[in-house]
Amino acid sequence: MIFMPEHHVGSAVLPTEERTVPRGWTASKKMLDVAEWERRDPEGFWREHSKLVDWFKPWKRLNETDESLITRWFIGGELNASYNCLDRHVNGSRKNKVAYFWEGERAETRTLTYRQLYREVNRFADALRRLGLNKGDRVAVYLPMIPELPITMLSAVRLGAIHLVVFSGFGASALADRINLAEAKLLVTADGAYRGGKRLDLKEVVDEALPLCPSVEQVVVVKRTGHDVPMKPGRDIWWHEATVDAETYVEPLPVESTHPTYILPTSGTTGKPKGSVHSTGGYLVWVCNTLKWCFDVKDEDIWWCTADIGWVTGHSYIVYAPLALGVTSVMYEGHPLTPAPDRWWSIVEKYGVTVFYTTPTAIRMLLKFGDGWPTCHNLSSLRILGTVGEPINPEAWRWYYKLIGKERCPIIDTWWQTETGGFCVAPTAGLGIVPLKPGSATYPLPRIKAEVVDEKGNPLPKGEKGFFVIKEAWPGLMQGLWKDPERYRQLYWERIPGWYYVGDYAMKDEDGYFWFLGRADDVLKVAGHRIGTMELENTLIMHPTVAESCVVARPHDLKGEEPVFFVTLKQGCEPSEDLKREIVNHVRRTYGPIGTPGEVFFVSKIPKTRSGKIMRRLVRATITEASLGDVSTLEDEAAVEDVRRAYEEIKKTIGKQATSA
Repeated sequence: MIFMPEHHVGSAVLPTEERTVPRGWTASKKMLDVAEWERRDPEGFWREHSKLVDWFKPWKRLNETDESLITRWFIGGELNASYNCLDRHVNGSRKNKVAYFWEGERAETRTLTYRQLYREVNRFADALRRLGLNKGDRVAVYLPMIPELPITMLSAVRLGAIHLVVFSGFGASALADRINLAEAKLLVTADGAYRGGKRLDLKEVVDEALPLCPSVEQVVVVKRTGHDVPMKPGRDIWWHEATVDAETYVEPLPVESTHPTYILPTSGTTGKPKGSVHSTGGYLVWVCNTLKWCFDVKDEDIWWCTADIGWVTGHSYIVYAPLALGVTSVMYEGHPLTPAPDRWWSIVEKYGVTVFYTTPTAIRMLLKFGDGWPTCHNLSSLRILGTVGEPINPEAWRWYYKLIGKERCPIIDTWWQTETGGFCVAPTAGLGIVPLKPGSATYPLPRIKAEVVDEKGNPLPKGEKGFFVIKEAWPGLMQGLWKDPERYRQLYWERIPGWYYVGDYAMKDEDGYFWFLGRADDVLKVAGHRIGTMELENTLIMHPTVAESCVVARPHDLKGEEPVFFVTLKQGCEPSEDLKREIVNHVRRTYGPIGTPGEVFFVSKIPKTRSGKIMRRLVRATITEASLGDVSTLEDEAAVEDVRRAYEEIKKTIGKQATSA
C-alpha cells in the first residue's frame, strides 16, 4: 500500500507503492474498457445506459450546448423523476420491498415500503396541488432527516415543480438568502428536530426568516417534536391537516428531459450563494449509473449514505439514485455520537447494512473513540465502504479499511461536487475494482475527461500540484446557475479557457491516479461542506459592533478546515472575551452552527489591495506560517503585522493554558 502525506505543496515525488485489492475482489480493467466505449461511441453508449430510466417519450438527440456553454442532455425525451423512483416499482415486484428504514435520534423507527412511500408522496402531491403549486413553481424545503423530506421532494417533482432543499442547520439569514435565490412560492418545514440530544426549533428560524422572503405565500409544517409553535393564520398549515382528505393518486406529469428537478445553492466566492440547476433526464441517468458503477448496488443490498439530504450527497444518493434503482436505504435523523459513539455501528448491525457511505470527518471523529465501540458490534454484513466530501487521510483510511471493513471491503473514495450532480472520480466496484491507494480517488469515470493543469490550461507533469479540470460536459453536470447563465460561463468555463473549472487542487501520480489537495479559491471546506468566505463575512458585518471582517480557513485535525474570523470594530467598541462570544453566537444564530469559528481575532486593519480587495491569501499565510509571496499590491504592510501580532497573542495564551494544565 501507499500512504500519502497529510498535505502536499508544490510538486511531490511519490514513493514506490504496493497497491492493494481487498480480499475476495479481483483487479479488473473493465472500467477502462467501458470508458473507451463511451469515448468511441457516445451516442450508442448513452442510448444503452439511459435504459436505467423509464421514459414516457424517448430522446432524439444526445446533447446540445448553447452560447453560455450550458449543455443539455437527452433532447426530446420526456419522463418524471417521481414516477421513476416509485410508480415503476409499485407496478412491479418491488411494491412490498422496503424503501427506507428510518430511525430517529430518540430510537423511534419507521419502515416505509415502496407502496407506502408511493401512497404518502401521492397524498402530499395532492396537498401541494390544492395549495396552488404548479409546473415550474419553486418549493423550499427546510426539514430535518425525517421521511417527510424525501416525500416532499418526490411530491414536488411529481407535479413538475422545482424543489430547493435548505440544510436544517442553517440560520435565518442563510435560509432567507436561499429562499430568495429561487423566489420560492411555498415552504415546507417542521416544528423542530432532534440533534445531539437537543431540540432544534426550526419553526422559530422560519418565522425569523420569512419577513425577508416576499415570494413565500404558504408554509406547511410537519409536527416532529410536538412543542408549541406559533402558526400564522392564512399562511401556515400543519402537514397532517393539509393531507387529511388528500387523493391517493396524482398522475405524474411528463416533463422535458431538460426540465429542472431542483435548485441547490452552493457557496462560492461572492457574498450570496449561487443556485446550481439540475435537470431531470441527464441528472437521473448519471446518478443511477454512477451508483451502480461505483458501489455495485444489488437488489438485496441495504444501502446507507449517512449524509444530510440538505446537501447534494443526500439528493443524489439517499433520494434519487437509490429509489430509482429500487434499493433499500437506511435513513438516520441524529448525531453519530448520540447516545454513544457506537450509534452508527449499532444501526449497521441492526439493519444488516451492506454498503456504507460516509465522510472522512465522521471517520476521524469515530476513530478518536478507539477500537472498542465498533468491535462491540457484528459488522460482517458490510461488503463495500465509501467516503465523500473531502480527501481522506491515510490514518483514517487504514482504520476504516482494517477495523470496519476487515480488509475485505473496498473503500470507494469519491470525488464530486454540488455542481457535478454525482460521482466523477472514484474506484468502480461495479466494473471490477482497481487497486486502491489510501487517499486517492483513483480514476475518472466514463465520460469524465480530467486533467491537472496550470493557470493557463497546460497539462502538468505527473506528481505536480495544479488545478483539477474536466474537458467536456457530462449528463450529471448542472444546467447552469439559476437565472444567471453568464455567471455560469464565466465562473466555470472561462476561468481556465477550454476546461471546466472546479476550484480544487490535485495532482496525478505515475499510474494516472488522482489525488485531491483542497480548495484553490476563497471557499472553506468544513467537514466536507463548502462555505463561502464572503457569505460569512457578510454575516459578521451584520453584527452592530463589526466594521469590517475577513474569514479564512486553517487546518483542523477533525473537520479538515475550520473558519477563522478577523474583525475590526466600529469606533467606540472595545475588544473583549464577552464580545467574542457575542459575535460567535450571532454567527451561529444567523448563519448556522456550521459557520462557528475556531477563533475570533480583533485587529485594527485588515490587509487589502490598493483597490480595496481583501487579501485573504496573506491572512491565511500568516496564520498557517507559510510564505507571504507577492505583496506588491498590498495597501498597508502594517495590516499584515497587525494580523500576525493578534495571532501570536492567541498562541501565547494557548501555550500558557497548556502549561498551567
